[in-house]
Amino acid sequence: MKNASHNFTGEIKREIMKAGFENACCKTAALSAFLRATGSIIRSGAQIGFEFITESEAIAAFFISLFEDLFGAELRIVQALTDNRNGKDRLAFQCLSDKSLYILAELGIVERGEGDTVSLKLEIDRYLVENECCKLAYIKGAFLGSGSCSLPKLDDARSGYHLEVVFYNKLLADGYCDLLAEYEILAKSVERKNSRVVYLKSRESISDFLALVGADGALKKLIELADKKDERNQLNRIANCMQMNFDKSVQASVKQICAIEIIKSTIGLEGLDPALREAANARLADKEGSLKELAEQLGITKSCLNHRLRKLVKIAENIGGE
Repeated sequence: MKNASHNFTGEIKREIMKAGFENACCKTAALSAFLRATGSIIRSGAQIGFEFITESEAIAAFFISLFEDLFGAELRIVQALTDNRNGKDRLAFQCLSDKSLYILAELGIVERGEGDTVSLKLEIDRYLVENECCKLAYIKGAFLGSGSCSLPKLDDARSGYHLEVVFYNKLLADGYCDLLAEYEILAKSVERKNSRVVYLKSRESISDFLALVGADGALKKLIELADKKDERNQLNRIANCMQMNFDKSVQASVKQICAIEIIKSTIGLEGLDPALREAANARLADKEGSLKELAEQLGITKSCLNHRLRKLVKIAENIGGE
């Protein structure tokens, strides 16, 4: 499931990066969201900078190019770790220079005060998402940073749809939920360890999200899987219904045969009127036959045969009660 989830997430992110961001304002919003989702503030002496960690070289290259394009900033790899959970390398990139504080301020992540004071802005900078295009860029940038999406397995009824984006505080998560709500996508957030997770769990809301970020290929894949899952569920419901009907039919057949055997061993079938005797002999001759099949053999309706068999069961019950 993890590999399938990772592949589908990668497909969404590749589509987002392929479309890219045209305007400088959108690039700024995407960078801000990306750092909010996967980055952290660092400090060395008097210098304040930032770093981000990713296991995707493609995503690293994509955002490094945005940093260079907007700010002429160069990021360097400071560490490469192996994630024990999936065996993939996790790359840490760092920007700690004379430009780094300026970049953080431009991205609406820190705010300069009087003198040399610097404070961290805990909420989304509303100036960055004033324009419609920048709102979409912010939504996309955050997903590229810490987003993931998984689809249910066809053969596992317990698995389901799940999309999430991880932030480091509640205000950012709530702000992201508010942005999605503007597009009628109602997300929820929950605390997980030291982070806050914004998530969607319905097929409809995840479909809306994929359409919003322009991941048309991933959306098509989700729709195809949903159709297959619906078809399989329908087949399972039909099979279960048929099995229930079959079980009831078997139970009825056993009850009828037992009743006829009681009559045969006590008063004998000869004492029955011809119609009941005919039905009894037909059932004994074909113990596994359905009512429809027996009725066709006797040239009567199914309801008529069922009425005669119920009479035989009633006679047997009366014999047993004597």
